[in-house]
Amino acid sequence: MSYENLSGRTAVVTGAASGIGEAVALQLAAEDARVALLARRADRLQELVDKIRAGGGEALAVTADVTDDASVTAARDLVHETFGTVDLVVNNAGVMLPNPVTDGRLDEWQRMLDTNVTGALRIIRAFTADLVGAAGEGRTADLVNVSSIGAHLTFPNYAVYGATKAAVTHLSNNLRSELGPLDVRVTNIEPGLTETELATHIDSAELSGQLDGMLDAIGSLSAAEVADVVAYATSRPRHVNLRQIMVLPTRQA
Repeated sequence: MSYENLSGRTAVVTGAASGIGEAVALQLAAEDARVALLARRADRLQELVDKIRAGGGEALAVTADVTDDASVTAARDLVHETFGTVDLVVNNAGVMLPNPVTDGRLDEWQRMLDTNVTGALRIIRAFTADLVGAAGEGRTADLVNVSSIGAHLTFPNYAVYGATKAAVTHLSNNLRSELGPLDVRVTNIEPGLTETELATHIDSAELSGQLDGMLDAIGSLSAAEVADVVAYATSRPRHVNLRQIMVLPTRQA
């Protein structure tokens, strides 16, 4: 499906080297938006940029780590130097590291907090002025936070991951009270089971097998299907904010 209202916009997508971020970048570029792709894997980003450019789109590879202040600042500066200010930000970078809380995996907890929560805040800090400026000029301005249905589910061994996503959802709710009056839309997307690289981060064979069993029994969304939801939400007339969207496989309760 084509969404003409995205043409001419300038977007930043984090976690763009794979999964939902990659799919969002591809779809926005196909809709004639200029896309800055942020992620840590430079080689993968360049492959994606080459693919977008081969299709006639505009894209920029920005090697960046959302857990590092200086890296995010440098990324913002490169985006500004190349594309100018942006009017669409997709906060998608995330990591899922399930284990029992009794394991006390502080390293995993810190990594999830730094990426899923503080990383999102770093991107918001870097580009909020752009969004407010665009809205002030009468243009459409969007902040999209990719959370998870895990923000609401109670599921053994995913307590900390779920807590980080609940924080993202709550952050989105509160940001609307600050940014909405400035005509900046905030959309919170909560995907259910989706085919991404998140499952490869799991270091427990038992938990990995459990997730595989759920995927077999329930099925999953493709990253492209979630990207289509992002494109739909951000292509609505600027006075329409699809504020909260849960997107699940039909068999997922």
